[in-house]
Amino acid sequence: MTLTPIELFASAIHLRPGGRIHAGPGPVDSGGDGWRLKAFHAKTGDDVRADHWQVNPDAEEIVSCVIGKIRLYLRPEEPGRREEEIRLTAGTAAIVPRGRWHRIQLDIPSTVMTITPPGGARLEKRAGPDPRYDRLHA
Repeated sequence: MTLTPIELFASAIHLRPGGRIHAGPGPVDSGGDGWRLKAFHAKTGDDVRADHWQVNPDAEEIVSCVIGKIRLYLRPEEPGRREEEIRLTAGTAAIVPRGRWHRIQLDIPSTVMTITPPGGARLEKRAGPDPRYDRLHA
């Protein structure tokens, strides 16, 4: 078997059960099992959907800052509480608990990598403007 480099920013990578890995262009055809690795350059808030909350009800998620500085926010579990902020710098990651609403915000243009179960994630529009998002949105 000849090994060839995988272009992370142009490939869909699916970590399958049983230790198999599939990489190729286009979306991941998961069949609902395994995990998806996604790496991308984020220049603006649109690239990380900073104006949306996301939740993975069936699994945890890894969010990693490969290059740059990002903030990972966890939505409060109880009304009236503040968002939890986790600052991630180059080479750091956080594990988002199963079923926890979260969002990413850029401090500077960054390279982000996530590992999630394919499908099953839900998005919800975030209410209200955020000046930090607006600053990197343009």
